[in-house]
Amino acid sequence: MLISLADNANDEGVCWPSVSNISLRTCLSERAVQGAIKWLCSVGALATSDRTGRSTVYTVTPEAYAPPQELHPRSKCTPAYGAGLPPQELHPTPADTAPHPRSSCTQNRNRTKREPSEEPQSSLPTVPAGQRKAKRPTKAQSQEAELARQEACRAIWNAYAMAYFDRYGAKPVRNAKVNAQVPALLKRLGAEEAPAVAAYFVGINDAYLIRSYHEFGQLLAKAEAYRTAWATQTQVTGRTAQQAEKTQANLSAAQAALQVQRERRAASANA
Repeated sequence: MLISLADNANDEGVCWPSVSNISLRTCLSERAVQGAIKWLCSVGALATSDRTGRSTVYTVTPEAYAPPQELHPRSKCTPAYGAGLPPQELHPTPADTAPHPRSSCTQNRNRTKREPSEEPQSSLPTVPAGQRKAKRPTKAQSQEAELARQEACRAIWNAYAMAYFDRYGAKPVRNAKVNAQVPALLKRLGAEEAPAVAAYFVGINDAYLIRSYHEFGQLLAKAEAYRTAWATQTQVTGRTAQQAEKTQANLSAAQAALQVQRERRAASANA
């Protein structure tokens, strides 16, 4: 989303798009956009200022980005400079006749350490080279992929909206629900075919689709079927489906009657 704001910003990094426009450009819901703005402000990558009766002004400040740091407790307390040392415990001086205890270092020195003759075998299975995890994409690669995804979503929506306006003379509704459906269609049909299928879908003369004014959700519900209709340039409406069903029923009845005649002829020949 920060990339989208930067594209709209002027040389000073200032822009003032509405939340709905940001949602349209990024294919995110308005709620997700507001959450992203709040997080970017918390880490210093974005600054906002409200204007009475007008949209919010955003200032993109990526150089001020400061990710939150985790605080780790200090393991030991270091006395302040100049502070006195804590009092030491007094231990009685042992008698001269008391034997000196052997330190653990001396005991360990007298023991003989045996080294294993062979290196232990790891119990973990060796992962083949072809199954190793792929490297994570770099930040530049992630940004490039996100820009490509946003561009594909805009192409899908523009193709659908233009065909919709040509047919109904009005723009289709674009809300949070539709914003989530456009990327879903991209995942199912791909960036190359999805725009063409979306435009073709609006031209289908099916009674059910016409009654629902070719709602975008209907396209998503049967995306693969409409893709086949677009690829073959064949529209299967409710009436054509009934005709095909009736034709198949008549063909099945004729085949059954022909089979009965064959069985009767075979029975007469064997009599």
